Amino acid sequence: MKKKQPLFYVLIAIFVISLIGFGVNFYKEYSADKALKEQQEALKNQMTEAVTKEPVKNEILPKFQSLYEGNNDFIGWLTIENTKIDYPVMQLIDDENYYMSHDYEKNENINGSLVLDSDSVAGVGTKEFDYENGKKPSTNLIVHGHTMKSGEMFGDLSDYEKEDYMKEHKIIKFSSLYEDREYEVISVFRSQVFNKSDEVFKFYKFFEATTQEEFDYWYSNIKEMSVFDTGVTAEFGDEFITLTCCAYHVEDGRFVVVAKRVK
Repeated sequence: MKKKQPLFYVLIAIFVISLIGFGVNFYKEYSADKALKEQQEALKNQMTEAVTKEPVKNEILPKFQSLYEGNNDFIGWLTIENTKIDYPVMQLIDDENYYMSHDYEKNENINGSLVLDSDSVAGVGTKEFDYENGKKPSTNLIVHGHTMKSGEMFGDLSDYEKEDYMKEHKIIKFSSLYEDREYEVISVFRSQVFNKSDEVFKFYKFFEATTQEEFDYWYSNIKEMSVFDTGVTAEFGDEFITLTCCAYHVEDGRFVVVAKRVK
C-alpha cells in the first residue's frame, strides 16, 4: 500500500490550526459584542432612571451625572436613530488611542469606544447662555470609531454613501455633558490619513475656524469631496461634528460624515 505523503499531514495540521484559530477569534468577537451590549443597556438604564429635574446652568445634565461619576473620561453621548450608533463618547487627552481598545468601564474590548479627538473641545455650559462662565465648543468636533464587521461602533457608517440612507438618517444627535445637540449631515466623503509633509487637504486637522479664510478652505473642500449634494449649506460661525472610521479604498483610508449643528 502506498504510504501517505508527509505533505498530506502538514495540510491537515494547517487546516485544524486554522479552524481552531477561527473558533477562538469568533468566540472573542462574540464575547466582546455581548459585553458591549450588556454595558450599553446598563448605561442607558442609568440615564433613564436619573432623577428628573430642570438642568442648571453649567451643571452636568442629570441623566449624565452618574455616568460621569463612574468615569470622568465620559464626555457625552452620540445617537443616530434607527441605527446601532447609540454610544457613550470618551475622551482621554493624554492618550487618544486608549479608548480605541477599551470600553466605558476601562475593560479591554476589540470594539473599543467612540472617541472624541483630543484636539476637540466638547464645551462647558450651554448655547442658551452663550457658554457664560464655561467654555464654548470647538468649531468642529471629530469623533473616531472602529469599522467593526458586526456593525458595532461605526461599522455601518459607510451606509451614508447611499443618498437615500443619508436622507433617512440625516440627523445626528450628540449630547455633551451639559446640553443636548442635533446636527444635520452636510457632506459624506472618502479620504485618508496623509503623511505630515503632504501638502493636501486634511479633514482631520480642522477643529477651529478663527477666520473666514480658514472656514472657507475647509468648507469648500468637504463640499467638493462629498459623494453627493446633501442640499444643506453652512457658513462661518456654524458648529460641526465629524464622524470618521477606517475605510479600505486606499492605504490609511477614512470614511467621513460631517454634520452642521441645527439645535
